Amino acid sequence: MKPLLFLLFTFNLFFSFSQQNVEPFLEPIVKQFPNVRDIAMAPNGNEIMFSVQSVMGNTSAIVTVTKENGTWSAPKIASFSGQFFDLEPFFSHDGLKLYFVSTRPIDASSNKPKDFDIWVVERQDLTSNWSRPKNMGSPINTEHGEFYPSIAKNGNFYFTRDNPELKRKDDIYVSKNINGDLTEPQVLPNTINSEGYEYNAFIAPDESYLIFGGYHRKDGLGSGDLYISYHTNEGWTKAKNLGESINSQKMDYCPFVDAKTNTLYFTSKMDNSKTNFEKPLTINELLTEFNKYDNGLSRLYKVNIEELLRN
Repeated sequence: MKPLLFLLFTFNLFFSFSQQNVEPFLEPIVKQFPNVRDIAMAPNGNEIMFSVQSVMGNTSAIVTVTKENGTWSAPKIASFSGQFFDLEPFFSHDGLKLYFVSTRPIDASSNKPKDFDIWVVERQDLTSNWSRPKNMGSPINTEHGEFYPSIAKNGNFYFTRDNPELKRKDDIYVSKNINGDLTEPQVLPNTINSEGYEYNAFIAPDESYLIFGGYHRKDGLGSGDLYISYHTNEGWTKAKNLGESINSQKMDYCPFVDAKTNTLYFTSKMDNSKTNFEKPLTINELLTEFNKYDNGLSRLYKVNIEELLRN
């Protein structure tokens, strides 16, 4: 085999093998909805929330599933969701609070949508009902959009903000937890943020790494890719594309990591639909192709990243 052909063969073999590590997650549940995104798992691993959306993404609600005898239950709309545009849940590290994003009005007597804010609900214990949602207010929320909360174990609060004053696209911010109070949010350095869109940041519980989405970067593989930056004594390292083993040629976003198992859960619009066929398809074969999991719709996936986190 010629050297160039051998290299291409090796690359294709590696690419195919790497992609096999990415698996669909909650496939029978996810396929019930047009689009599914932004998963959050409770600390005990027995409760999951994620957003379900209409075909065009203009309707969005948060649903929940629980593990019962090792099997995930049928999905239900979360008690605080189903009326307004809600998405991007995140559990506190004791599982007693849940943060999420919504355009719901602050004034309960109004149905007029607000800009995107971060809200919180609470419960007394893991089996109690959630409280009524409360807007987080200042210093997290502003008159502009805030998105995708993620909290380190020390209480430092990471999120995305659309801040027109910076005259660039969305950036990732952190608000430090000082004795129980959140400080004025600070934009993360340019090793992470850029002139373009940065979004959907998941912070490791110990703040050792940050996985986030970057849109149409120069080293991107698709429209949006997942990147990682490590926190060192010198600060945050230059963000690195997670590569072809995770990112597809389409939109990859909304990361969440189960630190106990080093499993990365994420959303992808990866499309492995076939376009060339050896013979005409029957209607059943055509429907099977249309309805396959990786058909370009927004779906949930998982992959082990233990080796990646050793870097």
